[in-house]
Amino acid sequence: MRAFASRWWPRTLRGRLSLVALTTATILMVILTVAFNTVVRRHLQHQADDELRTRAAAVAATVVTDGSRVRVLETPGEELLDTNVWIYSGGRLLEKPPSATATSPLTHAAGRLVARGARHCVTVHSHDEVRLCSRPVPGGKGAAAVVTALDLSPYRGSADTMLFASLALDAAMLACTYALTRLAVGRALRPVRSMTEHATQWSAIASQERFGAVTRPTELAQLGGSLDALLDRIRALLRHEQQLTRELSHELRNPLARIIAELDWWGTRPRSDADTKATHAAIADAAQSMRTICDTLLDEARDSAATAPGTADVLPVLHRLVDRLGPTKAGLEVVVTACDARLSAGVPDALLERIVSPLLDNALRHARTRVEILALARPGGVRVEVGDDGPGVPASFAAQLFQPGRRADPEDGHGGAGLGLPLARRLARSAGGEVDHDGRHTSGATFVVTLPAG
Repeated sequence: MRAFASRWWPRTLRGRLSLVALTTATILMVILTVAFNTVVRRHLQHQADDELRTRAAAVAATVVTDGSRVRVLETPGEELLDTNVWIYSGGRLLEKPPSATATSPLTHAAGRLVARGARHCVTVHSHDEVRLCSRPVPGGKGAAAVVTALDLSPYRGSADTMLFASLALDAAMLACTYALTRLAVGRALRPVRSMTEHATQWSAIASQERFGAVTRPTELAQLGGSLDALLDRIRALLRHEQQLTRELSHELRNPLARIIAELDWWGTRPRSDADTKATHAAIADAAQSMRTICDTLLDEARDSAATAPGTADVLPVLHRLVDRLGPTKAGLEVVVTACDARLSAGVPDALLERIVSPLLDNALRHARTRVEILALARPGGVRVEVGDDGPGVPASFAAQLFQPGRRADPEDGHGGAGLGLPLARRLARSAGGEVDHDGRHTSGATFVVTLPAG
């Protein structure tokens, strides 16, 4: 049964909506047709009863009951009055239609109506449907009653004609409903087909086309906005993957070249044990550097890909970062200040920590006695400054400051792969912000984070 239904159930939205509309219209038409024909049949029966009562009243006017006997007056045109008329005196039949016998079903039905007394009507199914109505004749001592009959065939014919006409009208209406529904749904879904065709043609990276650029109905405009946001997300993820690939390629090239050079040099001639140990140490150091670069970049890529929109209270996040530092070098002071304790940024807490943390690590690495973190409000956003009183950034290195893997002095004795500042900038830009170096400070270095307001 399910396979049968699945086979005949339309696969397109247009077909399904048309079928639903047709089914709904069919149910409604059936209900209306049944109700209409029921009302018509009742109305025709009332008309027949009214005609029977009128004829019974006319016949009753010719019946005299003022004496001890019931008499029927002879009047002009009595042949018309006697047609399908039974007259009773008590339970005795006085007159009957010429075509009826004393034992016919209609005569028996007329007798039963008279026996019931009062006014009653009944339908008798003999060769045809016949309607009988009884009427007592008032006055006098004799109990008289008149029963009139009417063939219902003309009325039933009218009712059947109305039924067939209504069924034909229903069929025409259902056909029109199905055709108009398919036409209307097809026109309504035309923008969806257009959006589908555009989606298959556009490139997520190269094309700047967007669904929201065209005026559409409200529902489709909302769908277009969601699709545009999805396209932007895809573009951002693809750019992120491309950037990650470039950075991995760039960062791994130097240690890999060092490993190859060491192996080539070691294999050109016999080496002493000391030279072999030095080569092994150089290779191990380069391999460890490659591992650090891969772990750092992949961890950052994984965390940034899972980042969701949110709001962060700036001051508590900065205090948490400082509290997690643990012991610092002797004489080093870390100060956190904010212009407003309720200052908030339009990024999640975790993302704000990942942006500020590399800047704080860099400041702690180079500061002599003091690191200051200052949070300020700015029009439409938040500004966080991380400064130290260290040697500062050499002017010759300022242009390379945010290039991955670049360090001002690789032999300064500090660890790190030169990726902290580039990662902080990339994370800030992913949230609509920026990380810059403030070159106006001559003593030490100050890095500025700008983020949208929460």
